[in-house]
Amino acid sequence: MSDKIIENNQVTIIGEVASEFVFSHEVFGEGFYMVDVLVKRLSNSDDCIPLMISERLIDVHQDYTGEYIMVTGQFRSYNQHEEHKNRLVLSVFVREVSFVEEEVDGAKTNTILLDGYICKRPIYRKTPLGREIADLLLAVNRPYGKSDYIPCICWGRNARFAASFEVGEHVQILGRIQSREYVKKLTETETEKRVAYEVSVSKLECVID
Repeated sequence: MSDKIIENNQVTIIGEVASEFVFSHEVFGEGFYMVDVLVKRLSNSDDCIPLMISERLIDVHQDYTGEYIMVTGQFRSYNQHEEHKNRLVLSVFVREVSFVEEEVDGAKTNTILLDGYICKRPIYRKTPLGREIADLLLAVNRPYGKSDYIPCICWGRNARFAASFEVGEHVQILGRIQSREYVKKLTETETEKRVAYEVSVSKLECVID
């Protein structure tokens, strides 16, 4: 596997295990499991980030709830087909995992570096309070001709800069993964609470190919 490809999508997270392992799928006899990790924000609220982890990296039959782990890997996406349309599902694909004593104060507990291509026109808007926001969708190449599609959100000066990006433009992004709850309307009478994941951008730049 090409190291160059791995370098374009790097995640490091330190947080508290918040669930038991749930079986996801199997590839060539290797089982993959989902687990949630709570990662503190500077505001002291938490982001709940889903990890996809191989049974070869950790004992998935143990309950580690309340323990702190550090993981490195990639932010991955796949399309889940539901009711005649696809839903983008995001999680951190774990390559390395270790236990840590506790969450480290001031440490980089949630960092992501992405190198990819704008695949949709950026959406620029202002909040009622005048805060500038731009939404980006970044395609990040993976080995074997695959790509991950990562939603990113920019603020302020970064949002103004990102608003001018063209589809196909090559950009690098540094930020953190955040979770956000929202209510999805299913029918006239039914709603469902869901969680969306995106990269909150702290730095971004264009790459001249």
